[in-house]
Amino acid sequence: QGKFTLLRDTRTDGSFLVHHFLSFYLRAGCKVCFVALLQSFSHYNIVAQKLGVSLTAAKERGQLVFFEGLKSCLDLLFGEEEEQSEQPSPLQFISESTSDLKALFDFVRMSLTPSGSDSWKGPMLLVDDLSVLLSLGTTPVAVLDFIHYCRVVVCSQLKGNIVVLVHSNEDSEDEENELVVNSLCHHSDLILWVEGLATGFCKDVHGEIKIIKRLSLELTGEQDHVQIYQYKIQDKNVTFFARGLSAAVL
Repeated sequence: QGKFTLLRDTRTDGSFLVHHFLSFYLRAGCKVCFVALLQSFSHYNIVAQKLGVSLTAAKERGQLVFFEGLKSCLDLLFGEEEEQSEQPSPLQFISESTSDLKALFDFVRMSLTPSGSDSWKGPMLLVDDLSVLLSLGTTPVAVLDFIHYCRVVVCSQLKGNIVVLVHSNEDSEDEENELVVNSLCHHSDLILWVEGLATGFCKDVHGEIKIIKRLSLELTGEQDHVQIYQYKIQDKNVTFFARGLSAAVL
């Protein structure tokens, strides 16, 4: 409880981790607020069904609060005034001169604050993918402020968990994105860093995952604990193995 997990991908797609955490927390009976900025609801729902979870059913019983960023962007940019609801859009900053994410934070806070009738085990915020907010025009400081306030409410006050995906490419010239990624790395309790193979594409090994447990954050004088595995994504699950020990190699 109260942990911040960073999913980081470089030269590959780390979205399989997002699907894992989404289905994992829903099966565990947690209240989930999913800020989906990268794909549509139907995309996540199809993958979740393969993993044995129905997002539609979770929404109907109030366990899942799903924010579809793609649809919200289109409504803000091309929607007619009459269609705008009384509640401001969480991505209100797109149509305003300011770039603060207060509306998005308010949406998360209201979604996860328990009401009297809630019987869920604990709140959980999932964001896919934080880099999209920068592409939409907000600033790195606004993104980091948003995450900071979410951590205070979700992790500290509500004793819940946060899982965030960011794309990173150390060779890119996108300094704003790298600033956000590096800042989040310093604050994370756990980092799952997925990278494509340096040698290029391989049919039997899809990439490498570095699991970094931030023991140094606990001020016990211990070094961070790092484990490195390679993985292969299959239709309904992912297999992990030590480097060079793929079944295809052996």
